[in-house]
Amino acid sequence: MSGDEDNTNVPAGRSSRTEIDAFLQKVAATPQTRPAGRRGRLLFAIDATASREPTWDMACQIQSEMFVSTDDIGGLEVQLAFYRGFGEMKVTSWLDSADELVRRMVKVRCLAGRTQIRKLLRHALKETGRSKVDALVFVGDVVEEDIDELGHLAGKLGLEGTPVFIFHEGGEPISRRAFEQIAKLSGGAYCSFDTGSARQLRDLLAAVAVFSAGGRRALEDMGAQKGGRVLQIADQMRGQR
Repeated sequence: MSGDEDNTNVPAGRSSRTEIDAFLQKVAATPQTRPAGRRGRLLFAIDATASREPTWDMACQIQSEMFVSTDDIGGLEVQLAFYRGFGEMKVTSWLDSADELVRRMVKVRCLAGRTQIRKLLRHALKETGRSKVDALVFVGDVVEEDIDELGHLAGKLGLEGTPVFIFHEGGEPISRRAFEQIAKLSGGAYCSFDTGSARQLRDLLAAVAVFSAGGRRALEDMGAQKGGRVLQIADQMRGQR
């Protein structure tokens, strides 16, 4: 999304400039309590059912760039979790290498099945109970589960200080409302994207990665160096002081 876009005639499924600014402001306002000397920990969860296959390769490339965004601020550990098929959910160990993350992702083949977001949220609670998870990122297109139960689990993550950042492909309206509730109850944020907005998704994910690795100060420093969406977050933070 170019810098001079406004809210007029925004395609369905792509966030408007106002929505993106709101998302960035939410990231900037989220507390970050990572102890000094520890790498940031980001749980990256993906819907790998058949409907997501067209954008899987794009997700692989974007994830390798998340590590690059945090190399100079203490680094990042990422755990990949995905569901697909009939009740299948896979989780990797915590990875500190972009090459290893991409190697794991390119082996995955999407399979038809129903969503298993409940399993992902329960897993996030279990992981952050062992060792603090700084953020959960979820990329998906639909919700096919009971929203009240998902909201309850999201609220528990909020109490643990693990915000959920939702990246919603396509923007289907019923699922959007569910995803927005999950993000809100966890203290995270929601943003939609489509297959034509890879750069937008990359920039927003980089913002969450930088926040997970180094907190607000890291976002300010990265914004000064790289500009773009990260610079917008830094400007918003300065305005809140």
